[in-house]
Amino acid sequence: MAREKKQIAKNRKALHEYEIVETFEAGIVLSGTEVCSLRENNCQLVDCFALIRHGEVWLHALHIAPYSHGNIANPDPDRKRKLLLHRNQIRYLEEKTREKGMALVPLQMYFATNGLVKLEIALAKGKKLYDKRAAMAERDSKREIERALKAHVR
Repeated sequence: MAREKKQIAKNRKALHEYEIVETFEAGIVLSGTEVCSLRENNCQLVDCFALIRHGEVWLHALHIAPYSHGNIANPDPDRKRKLLLHRNQIRYLEEKTREKGMALVPLQMYFATNGLVKLEIALAKGKKLYDKRAAMAERDSKREIERALKAHVR
């Protein structure tokens, strides 16, 4: 019996704001009570982003609420967290993010099959307003077509 990954949080806003070019799976450095808090699904990925500094990838503005049964040793919920990637992946991402309009955006956080917390980050390009409108119009037209086909089948 193969276990599937258990999703903790998803950044739906990222798919609207950015055009995804490439995705990577990264580990994340957490303390013990943060993992316990994630098991209770206390995580927000809404406004977080990743930066590369001195050959290391850091995740900013990720909010992990303090563990409900924790003590005074609970870490700061909005602290910077280090992401774990291979060195050649970090170099590749650093090279790509130097291009204008490219950013590192987290898409989702989940427990992998072995119980480790993983973060899916994307190399993304920011969408312009007219791109967002076009994507919304395309999504609406697909929805109308599916409705018409479903009604036709009945």
